[in-house]
Amino acid sequence: MNRPRETCRFRALMKLAAAALVLLTGLLTAYAQSAFGKLELTRLFGTDYVLLTDWARACHCQVLWSRGNEEVQLTNPWSRLVFTVDSQKTTINGVVVHLSAPVAARHGALFISLLDLQTALHPVLFPPKNTVRVPILSVCLDPGHGGKDPGNQEGRRKEKEYTLLLAREVREVLTDAGLMVTLTRNGDSFVPLPDRPEIAGRQEADLFVSLHFNASLAEKNQVQGAEVYCLTPAGANSTHARGDPADAGAFAGNKFDSKNMLLAYQIQKAMVRNLAVEDRGVKRARFAVLRNAPVPAVLVEAGFMSHPAESKKIFSADYRRQLAQAVADGILAYKRLVER
Repeated sequence: MNRPRETCRFRALMKLAAAALVLLTGLLTAYAQSAFGKLELTRLFGTDYVLLTDWARACHCQVLWSRGNEEVQLTNPWSRLVFTVDSQKTTINGVVVHLSAPVAARHGALFISLLDLQTALHPVLFPPKNTVRVPILSVCLDPGHGGKDPGNQEGRRKEKEYTLLLAREVREVLTDAGLMVTLTRNGDSFVPLPDRPEIAGRQEADLFVSLHFNASLAEKNQVQGAEVYCLTPAGANSTHARGDPADAGAFAGNKFDSKNMLLAYQIQKAMVRNLAVEDRGVKRARFAVLRNAPVPAVLVEAGFMSHPAESKKIFSADYRRQLAQAVADGILAYKRLVER
């Protein structure tokens, strides 16, 4: 057996496949962007919409939908999207993403908001590239809470302790991958929310990832899973705002809308696929640590401390190592896509 030669041949084939994928992604991105400006706008609910079939045609997607059916599928050789009429919840290649506006059916036709195409679907399906091939070199990890702010509590266990443990594990994985990693706190100290993204700026980080664990006051035995938040686009309502007029406005972090979404999606995908956790999806919020982030930023809710079974995992060092690997995998996947 000539295993070294077979190994070299396999690696060469993998490199060719990766190069082909990068080329295909670039061609599809260019094609989709050229077709994007030709879509006809329709005003619904005070928002610009486009015909879903027009956009699908531009992306070489087949639409599977019959009038009266709530579920809509768009498929092509490399992607599968599932929408629900009158819902903001969709799945992109098996990962849940919450849109800013619902998919609408009018007079036998389907419509999707232009804002969602620009800030949700296109960033995931046609990832934005860094200009002049600027590499991702440094990541700022933000262990949620700390000091006088314990975060969620289950008995004597405090969220602030486990976010710091997780951040250290993620740092180790990313450092091994060749990235520089800074933490907004490396001990039990209180860091005001506005200061956290500022630390990322001072450290000249390329990404900001805030790490948290969730809790539910009601239905503790039912509510579980992981979710990742990115900043709500200007003019849209956050996922849980329910039409609150106070939830609006533009912030400095909105200039990274596309990359915020791509980073959130890649981390959510890695957690769902690596850990088989319940997929609560990529969501939008105007959290203080996201609003004025000087770089692409997300907030990760990595599980529910209030759920009996999930909390046992969170408190387990072995599981946290797996979780850290998943978060790091998502960050590294983002890095590969924007650097291509």
